[in-house]
Amino acid sequence: MNQSEELRMTYSGIITKKDQKIVHVFFERGKDYAEGSLPSGKIEKSSGFSPAELKLLSHYLLQNAEDIIEHARHVDPLRGFMGKTET
Repeated sequence: MNQSEELRMTYSGIITKKDQKIVHVFFERGKDYAEGSLPSGKIEKSSGFSPAELKLLSHYLLQNAEDIIEHARHVDPLRGFMGKTET
């Protein structure tokens, strides 16, 4: 990955869709972005990342799924919606 810009990851709270719990994960690097989800680990949308980088991001999601999902349990969707992201 391009070392000159920082890669930032954010994630949603847990969303229940058709009886499945899903977490949406967003990666940003400058103007580049990738959107994936757990538990599938699939990258669903992207721009600016190479196919090899997308494969690495997907692998990262799968390897860290348990930790990301645990952190997502503590996301307050109303707090984020209202712009209050500080704890």
